[in-house]
This record gives sequence, structure tokens and C-alpha cells, in this order.
Amino acid sequence: MTLKFESRHRLGAFELDAAFTSERGVTALFGRSGSGKTSIIRIIAGLTSPDQGKVVFDGDVLVDTQRRIFVPKHKRRFATVFQEGRLFPHLTVQQNLNYGRWFAPKPERSNNVSNIIDLLGIGSLLNRRPEKLSGGEKQRVAIGRALLSSPRLLLMDEPLAALDDTRKTEILPYLEALRDEMNIPILYVSHSVAEVARLADRVVVMSEGKVAMVGAAADVLNQSSILSEDRREAGSVIEGRVVHYDAPHHLATIGFKSSYIYVSGTQVAEGKPVRIHILAKDVMLSTVRPEQLSALNILEGIVSAISVDEARVADVSIACEGTPLLARITQLSAERLGLAPGTRVFAIIKTVALEPY
Repeated sequence: MTLKFESRHRLGAFELDAAFTSERGVTALFGRSGSGKTSIIRIIAGLTSPDQGKVVFDGDVLVDTQRRIFVPKHKRRFATVFQEGRLFPHLTVQQNLNYGRWFAPKPERSNNVSNIIDLLGIGSLLNRRPEKLSGGEKQRVAIGRALLSSPRLLLMDEPLAALDDTRKTEILPYLEALRDEMNIPILYVSHSVAEVARLADRVVVMSEGKVAMVGAAADVLNQSSILSEDRREAGSVIEGRVVHYDAPHHLATIGFKSSYIYVSGTQVAEGKPVRIHILAKDVMLSTVRPEQLSALNILEGIVSAISVDEARVADVSIACEGTPLLARITQLSAERLGLAPGTRVFAIIKTVALEPY
């Protein structure tokens, strides 16, 4: 699967001028609100005709303003999941799902309805109406309806933005299962570092209507310019592989380069590639190797940079055998430790603060 996007479009004072290529898997459109992410989704979905541009999916030209080509949205066979579920209130969950299946061409209608229902964990909801569903349940049903239309591409426009943290935690494993088990390319819009770190294979960073950066998720999310977008989510993304799972203690050992890190949680298959998002606020620093600590993760590294904000909080960038790590501490702590570029430090990370994706 290859999606080639190139468009210029003006809407009031805002101008979109963006181009990128998306491959199979999950491609995230990442950036602040108003950066142009939703405008791109609308052009790809066929909801907006750009002033200038070209959109090609697997060789099919969907938009070409020079040749006056604009394929109507219903002929593109793309499905979109919005921030709100947008379910039909007068229909049951089963009827909403059937509505999605009705849109698929007969020869390509999904025969694995039960598999999709099981994948999304909505089997017990089939006879309910939308008003009897939680926000997370509504989104799972909306995703199921989209999948049952047998789309060539799934567009997800900030599907978790309207949910609280509890509902986001509830639905994220289902999105992971969708990514891993369904052979459908996904274009995922978000301004959340945690969501993108957990789900995306590739990231397209948008800023003021333009593409600021494109690359593999871990490479992009470890850039300092990205980390500063939302200070609450600032941190590091580490990619590794499960080398051992300790079932009695629910601990997975993740190997990356020549180091290991322990994470807690449910069982993860040995050999599975995983990604870990380490929040900067969960990292403590020491200039001597600490002993007799409850924390299992102690990584040795060299300070590569320090920046201090107006609140006198220091972001300390550390290279741990080539793997970037970010720690957030007070300026006073940095001064007492005598930190400077080149200082040898030990990063301490609580195991229960981590979760493998």
C-alpha cells in the first residue's frame, strides 16, 4: 500500500501546503491543533477538494487538480472514524455494524463479522442502543462499523480526543490489536505523544500547514523539537525486543542495543519487538551508581545537553550507549549534581512507570 499526498489549500487565513508518502501499517499525522492534520484527512477522504494537488492510492488517482480528477468519497472505499462515534441513535449496535457492512461491495463484504466483534470486545453490546454505551464503547462500535465496510484505508481523526484517561486506557489495546491483526493501512491523527508512540510505525509531523518532519516513530519522537510540544508527555521512545518474561513477577526484560530494561504488566511473548515511552518526569539521576534501591532500572549514560525553562526546570538529555533518554529535574538538582555536557550519570527509572507497547 502506498498513499501519495500533495496538496495546497487555503481556508481563510490558514494555508495547507503539504506533501508526504505513506506506506502500509500505521502512519500518524502528528502536531498541535490547527496544524493542518484534519485538513489532510478531509482531502484524502474526499470531503474537501483542494485548490491544487494530487492524491494517489495504490496507483489509483483520486485527486489531480491539473487533470480535473476528483473521485467522489463513496467511490474511494476509505472509512473514517471521528472524535465522536457518530452512531445512529435509533439503531442498536448490531444494526449500526450492519450499516457499515452494507456499504461494502457485495463481493468484498467481510465474512469475519464475528472476528471483528471479538477483536473489539463488543459482543455483549450488540442489543444496546448508543445512549447505553460509554464513550470508549461507542468508539469501538464506530471502529467496527468502519471495518465492516471493507475499507482500503482507515482514516482515524483523533479518535481518543473526546475520551478521558480511563477510557483511553480502555480502548488503546483494541487499537493495537487492530494494527497487529487486520491487514488494513491506517492514517492516524493525534497530538498525543503517548498515543503515537504506542501505535504508529511512521510519523508525519505537521506545523502551521506544512510537513516539518517525516520518519520512523522512534526517530521522530526522540527529536527535541517534538518533545517540547507537550511538556507533560515529554520523554523518550526506546525500541527493543522481549528477551525474557518472568511470569511469577509479571516482569518483562526488554533488550535494546547492549542494555536491558525491566517493565511490569501483562505477559508479553518472548522475541516480540516492543516500544517503550519513558516520561522524562519518571527519570531520576545520580552521578554515582546507586545501591539498595527498589527501582530495577539503572542505565549508565553521558549528559549530551541541558536546557532550563522559565520555571527553573531542567531537561537533561542523556546518551545511554547510543540510546537517547530525557530526564526532567529541577535546576537546583542539576546544579547540586554539577551536571554539564559530558558528565557521566546513572538514570534511575521505576519499573512500574513503564509499559511495553
